[in-house]
Amino acid sequence: MKKIGILFGQENSFPQAFVDRINKKAEKNITAEFVRIDKVMQAEPLDYAVIVDRISQDVPFYRAALKNAAICGTAVINNPFWWSADEKFFNNALAVKLGVPVPKTVILPSKELPDDTTDRSFRNLAYPLDWDGIFNYVGFPAYMKPFDGGGWKEVYQLHSKEDFFDKYNKTKQYVMMLQEEVIFDDYFRCYCIGGKHVRIMQYEPRNPHHLRYEHGKAPASKKILDKVKEYVLKLNQYLGYDFNTVEFAIRDGIPYAIDFCNPAPDAEVTSVGQENFEWVVETAADYAIERAKKQKDGLDNLTWGEYVKTSAAKTPLVSVKAKTVKADVSVGVVDHAIEVEGKVKKAVKAKKK
Repeated sequence: MKKIGILFGQENSFPQAFVDRINKKAEKNITAEFVRIDKVMQAEPLDYAVIVDRISQDVPFYRAALKNAAICGTAVINNPFWWSADEKFFNNALAVKLGVPVPKTVILPSKELPDDTTDRSFRNLAYPLDWDGIFNYVGFPAYMKPFDGGGWKEVYQLHSKEDFFDKYNKTKQYVMMLQEEVIFDDYFRCYCIGGKHVRIMQYEPRNPHHLRYEHGKAPASKKILDKVKEYVLKLNQYLGYDFNTVEFAIRDGIPYAIDFCNPAPDAEVTSVGQENFEWVVETAADYAIERAKKQKDGLDNLTWGEYVKTSAAKTPLVSVKAKTVKADVSVGVVDHAIEVEGKVKKAVKAKKK
């Protein structure tokens, strides 16, 4: 019997629905449950063929346990080794190399010295930084946010140099990114599962969290949706994420990838809506079953992205002949009325593209 486990924190609806959906499918020799860990011993397995990780970014103990499980043959979704190394600034640099439009972005040293360091630890860093060069490159308005954070924590909107320094002086030991603000006409949040299943959702990040999928905008054009799909697949295949979201701001008809390092993305029914929730539960369940069937004890069953593969093979990052992937894409559709705050609204049935 192969077990699929899910490791999670404060979520409510998705983990239970995910486990129930897999067990309801009654695949031969496959079952699902919440992960239970009572001890972790070096180089000994956790007895799961697949573990879907939704919490180790916040719990270092779980991250160490998942790496240990992975070297014993567990297929961990997402790869805990890559996720440990990845961050948002690298993602932006990779996107530039892949030809995916992103906002102009720079990385900044922490305002306060990290623990156990002194001024002598930063003798390679110029003081002051070339602030004029940085501001001329990024421009204002701009956003400042942690280079490896999420959940809109410590995010600042900035309108001038003075505004920047006022906020930067409050960032303590966070390593921050300064990023051009893209004034957008439309916005999308896209699930990508298995590097081939894509759900495109029009989204309004300026709404309260539970109303962001009720955007009040006209449906997007096929041309924009096709380009969004292309970029979603490319980014996830190169990063190697099994379960991720990518956000795009549309400016002058061009999708700019704003945020695409979300390997434990929100999947709660109270925020994404019933139709999107149904898609993510069904797709995640099918993909976990697929991975369980392919899992081989004692082997590396992790997903490694094209960036790692090309690096190891000493081949160009982007080959002349692009890799083609058979993908399925659906578009979440909602009507245009904004509901009463806190109420979950059922979306119109998704249409296939």
